[in-house]
Amino acid sequence: MNPADAMQAAQAPVADMTLLGLFLQAHFVVKVVMLGLMGASIWCWAIIVDKTLLFRRTRSEMDAFEDAFWSGRSLEELFRSFNDRPATGLGALFTAAMREWKRSFEGSGRQIQSLSQRIDKVLDVTIQREVERLESRLLFLASIGSAGPYIGLFGTVWGIMTAFTSIAASKNTSLAVVAPGIAEALFATAIGLFAAIPAVLAYNKLQATVAKQQSRLEGFADEFSAILSRQIDERLSVAA
Repeated sequence: MNPADAMQAAQAPVADMTLLGLFLQAHFVVKVVMLGLMGASIWCWAIIVDKTLLFRRTRSEMDAFEDAFWSGRSLEELFRSFNDRPATGLGALFTAAMREWKRSFEGSGRQIQSLSQRIDKVLDVTIQREVERLESRLLFLASIGSAGPYIGLFGTVWGIMTAFTSIAASKNTSLAVVAPGIAEALFATAIGLFAAIPAVLAYNKLQATVAKQQSRLEGFADEFSAILSRQIDERLSVAA
């Protein structure tokens, strides 16, 4: 460093290198990027907490329903107990299939020839609705996980461009002048990674949990469909 640069560095005001200081000193565009990423990070954590509690509650409800279903109670008694309250998970599958079952035997004409196929369709639609309910807002985690680092990188590139423009205007290349602008720019990338890494990890974990619960729904649907199919065959044999 020549004596002129050293004198200019000594006269330059000391930059605030704290996180808050880096944010306040950043360019307006970089500030918008930082605020957007911080807001996305907060929303991601809200989704993570909400989905974790939802999956835990759904698993408990499934366990309780399976205990009641295999306890030996009649299907009619179970239907009366679950039909009067909102049902989710396995309870939603059970009540949807039983409603179709009861509708087929109402009135004078008993439409049981294709009842097994209709029950399978009802179970498939209900499983799809339950999976959509479990997967809702998970796409946001995947989007932030993939786009967050690039959004932060955009803020970094913009900040570095601004920093070099300021350096060229001041004609001072000392580290004391260069470092604050570069640090502000890199801070945007750090926030992008802070938002993206938990989002990616949480998305993979939550998506695996959805897959497990979907498999459990499909397994119960197959078992319950087989039970109803046997009862349909018995009624058809009696009617014949």
